[in-house]
Amino acid sequence: MLKHFLPDEHVKSILDISPEDLQKRGIKGIITDLDNTLVEWDRPTATPQLIKWFDEVRKHNILVTIVSNNNEQRVKSFSDPLGIPFIFQARKPMGRAFRRAIAAMGIKRNEAVVIGDQLLTDVLGGNRSGFHTILVVPVAQTDGFVTKFNRLVERRILNWFRRRGMIQWED
Repeated sequence: MLKHFLPDEHVKSILDISPEDLQKRGIKGIITDLDNTLVEWDRPTATPQLIKWFDEVRKHNILVTIVSNNNEQRVKSFSDPLGIPFIFQARKPMGRAFRRAIAAMGIKRNEAVVIGDQLLTDVLGGNRSGFHTILVVPVAQTDGFVTKFNRLVERRILNWFRRRGMIQWED
């Protein structure tokens, strides 16, 4: 059961993910979380670096869908200026939103990656649904109430993996 919490990859930032490498691996779509994955949970818009990364993703013909547990207004106000489709109130780690995302992008499960900053929502949901998962370090050091609780649980799971030599990175 705990293996569902183990991401396939770990990077410091979404900006460290190379669209060229994804394309070479046959990836045609990215399902990404929003808050603390792309930007801080309280930042309303994308940073210039993130906009540049999205442009690179598009140049490599990779589609993006933002899948967030947040409300419609938050996700829409971030996504619309970028022209990125989104699913709000996704109820991750449940798999329905992930399936909706690949259906909307017109791709297969093995042609997509799930990127997020939380084990209990993004990684668990992506793994249970059969996607390649990439865990990123949270952009902000602060979190909302529910996420604070999740982070406590995540630390315990990560420490368990570390003690067994299953992960090598540091938080």
